[in-house]
Amino acid sequence: MTQRIDAHHHLWVRSRTPQDWIDPVTMAAIDADFTPDDLAEALAGQGVTGTVVVQSVQVEAETVDLLALAARTPVVQGVVGWVDLADPDVAGALARLRSGPGGAHLVGVRSMVQAEHDPAYLDGADLRRGMRAVAAAGLALDLVTRHDQLPAVARLVRELPEVPFVLDHLGKPPLAGADPTTGGDLAGWAAAIDAIAASPNVTAKLSGLVTEASWTAWTAEGLRPAVEHAVAAFGPERLMFGSDWPVSLLAARYDAWVETLSSLLAGLSPAEQEAIWHGTARRAYGLPAPTIEEEQG
Repeated sequence: MTQRIDAHHHLWVRSRTPQDWIDPVTMAAIDADFTPDDLAEALAGQGVTGTVVVQSVQVEAETVDLLALAARTPVVQGVVGWVDLADPDVAGALARLRSGPGGAHLVGVRSMVQAEHDPAYLDGADLRRGMRAVAAAGLALDLVTRHDQLPAVARLVRELPEVPFVLDHLGKPPLAGADPTTGGDLAGWAAAIDAIAASPNVTAKLSGLVTEASWTAWTAEGLRPAVEHAVAAFGPERLMFGSDWPVSLLAARYDAWVETLSSLLAGLSPAEQEAIWHGTARRAYGLPAPTIEEEQG
């Protein structure tokens, strides 16, 4: 079995980290707490030897909790946390996080761009200063965006070449609301992805796609156009596997997403598949090299 690093998942206990965005009616599948024990159950039999847990709310205290959790959960090798990137002392905030329990597991910071509606948001001088501070600390900068924000992302990554960016969920291609066998109208998304991929400081995650498609009618073939375009634009060495679990449970079980992505990558060489399944994540986030046992399967 191919060794795998899940470069994007979440964990939360709502009494400590409320998830106010979850609709208990339409999102009943994730209207629950998700702990390391639940993660272990999802990962069973999937060849995942390490993971990166990603922040879910814009509260620094959650990152403190996730770092401490990573320190006592061997499978969690990295944490992509949150700090206020517009704060004048981002470097100080990162130093505080690194000095606490599990601080060595901090591998990145995520900007929740999708929550912003100002078209000039990514041009802000304070925000960009904070992004540069993240890069200066040797960390990756994750971006979660709407697909209509991708042209601004293309400009951002081109103008900040010193920052190692990670585009979550392929920039959320518009896969929903169309015939699930066609992949929807992806022309605008594809053009923006090409512009983003032209900047070598960007990697991207093959994650979150099932929830961008119809939750009840998505198909592997419907996702294929987005995946194949991403492979052509970025190359396997700049793409990484992520589950977006437990959010992905709105549309698919963990094993179903692994099986689907495996089928979509089947035409790639073994080395190209290895890059997507674990190599890119190890490099982008500075994760540990595989052990001899992992290499031997």
